[in-house]
Amino acid sequence: MKRLLIIIFLIGGLELQAQSFYRYRFEEPWSISAGIGPTQYFGELYSFWKYNEGIQPDYNANFAFNYIFGTHLKARGEFTYYQISGQDPPSDPRAFRTPRDLHFRARNWEVAGIVEYYWHPIKLNNITRHLWNPYIFFGVGMSTNNPQARLDKNDNTSWVDLRPYQLENNPYEKYIIVFPMGLGFKYKLNVYMDFKFEGNYRYTLTDYMDDISAYNVSEFYLDLVEDYVNGTNPDRLRLAIRNPSFLLDNGEPDVQKILDNRGRIRRGSGLTHRYDGYLTFNAGVEIFLSRDIFDNWIFRNRIYEKRFRFW
Repeated sequence: MKRLLIIIFLIGGLELQAQSFYRYRFEEPWSISAGIGPTQYFGELYSFWKYNEGIQPDYNANFAFNYIFGTHLKARGEFTYYQISGQDPPSDPRAFRTPRDLHFRARNWEVAGIVEYYWHPIKLNNITRHLWNPYIFFGVGMSTNNPQARLDKNDNTSWVDLRPYQLENNPYEKYIIVFPMGLGFKYKLNVYMDFKFEGNYRYTLTDYMDDISAYNVSEFYLDLVEDYVNGTNPDRLRLAIRNPSFLLDNGEPDVQKILDNRGRIRRGSGLTHRYDGYLTFNAGVEIFLSRDIFDNWIFRNRIYEKRFRFW
């Protein structure tokens, strides 16, 4: 009887040990990932490439579902929350933007479908993933578009949505198409997890992420003045023209001076061919959804914890 029990115990132990290594032979096509990092906006209120304006970062966070569908290919469905902002001061003096005294911020949501191509093969058994693996990616997505500005520049709580005001008499959409693309790098932390770092630039089809496009207000300043004088919507003029040279001592627009100037008050950059965009850098982790991850990683098997420990 003792010999029989010993044999049964040894066979059971060998079977459990074999199963513990057999689990690593499975391909794990599904994974989830998350990351955080800085965001940099590019548009009428910020130009990194043309002028020396430093870095003015905001923030973003994302969560994604991933699926391996080819030897080097992975699909990604990603959700991102991000903030972008810009303002004239401090700007490069060569840009001649400071006299406008404009600013904005936007807090948006983005959803995107992305395809990743990896340098090393990724359609492998879970345990044989490469230690490091660079990749490139591209995709298409949709983002909300909600620029805001302070109605009272001295009050940080008086942020108002700019899109309903149509400051340039040119309505634009609440949702915009974005084209994410960039480079990334992954490092294998353990059987179930990778560390990832990537840079992602979004091209867009709008010049109104910052609510500014026209070079000056000459084409619509009469409408702004009329709404201000008649009291129909006076905040349009207050938000469109912040240049101190065209304000009274009490901070209100100098209507007569604006009329005398015939609207030659600078607003945009004059680059009619350029759309707005934003760049994100993210550091995060990717977790592969192995069939035994909950038993042997998150909720360890307490009975065989000392003998079969997998992380």
